[in-house]
Order: sequence, then C-alpha cells, then structure tokens
Amino acid sequence: MLDELTAASAGLARPITADDETRCHLLYRLCRSLADEGISDDLISTLEEVLSDRPGPAPRSTRLDELLVRLGFPVRRQPPPTVAPLSAADAARISDRFRRATRQLIQVVPHRTTVYPTEELRRLLALRDEPTPLSDALPYLRRYALAIVAILDLMGDDE
Repeated sequence: MLDELTAASAGLARPITADDETRCHLLYRLCRSLADEGISDDLISTLEEVLSDRPGPAPRSTRLDELLVRLGFPVRRQPPPTVAPLSAADAARISDRFRRATRQLIQVVPHRTTVYPTEELRRLLALRDEPTPLSDALPYLRRYALAIVAILDLMGDDE
C-alpha cells in the first residue's frame, strides 16, 4: 500500500514542462471556443417565440361588464385566454432547431458547468427522442424550450 502511494505521488511530483503548459492552455482555449459557439441568437429568438404569450382572439366585452364597471363593481370573472396554435410548418421548424441545439448543448455543457447536470440532460435527451405531436405541438415545444433554458441557466453567462 505504501509503495502504491509513493509511486502515485512520484507521478504528481514530476516537473511541468513548457509543452505541458502549452497543451493545457490550448485545451482551455479549445473548450472555451466550443462553449462560445454553442448558443446562437437564433436559438434565443426561437426560445422566445415558443415561450412568449401567443394570444388568441380577445374575448368580447359585454354590455353587462361595461355597466358593472361604470357602477363601480368588479368585472365578472373571464375565462382563461385562448392560445393561438402553431402551424405544422412552424412546429417542425422549431422542433428541428431545438434538436440541433440539443446536439450542440450536449457537447458544450461539460465545459461550461462545474457539476455535470445529469438529470437536466436526461430530460433534454428524452424530449429530443420524443416525436413532435401532430395535433397540439405547443405544450411539447414549451416543455422542450424549458429544458433548454434550464441547461442554459446552469451554464451561466460569460459576460
């Protein structure tokens, strides 16, 4: 046991050469370069498009509501707003963009996080492998966008 520890410490005590320093510096620069390429403005705008409010037609105001407001009473409870659906072409475009971003993030995350985000990446890969629903894609795309945002939050910001 003592011989193993001595052998291990001897390997750590060897002098660092200029080549070793150069390799470490180059590796660091390559990792940062890869990390800088991972997040594009296109991805951010696509995330905003999916996560932003997509209001449907505005509910009509009735005469009764106007009368209640004039008399100082609260307005009747309104039904929740409807959400405008995505077209099939938009859903396919956004889904493709998220899948490309997932490939990039899987390569970049180990270089930008201190602790490897296993659970977040598992969720991201599960969403990537799931087919995009044809009938109502917006909830699926919002879950996918939130998984990407969770990874981006863990990666932090350089600026």
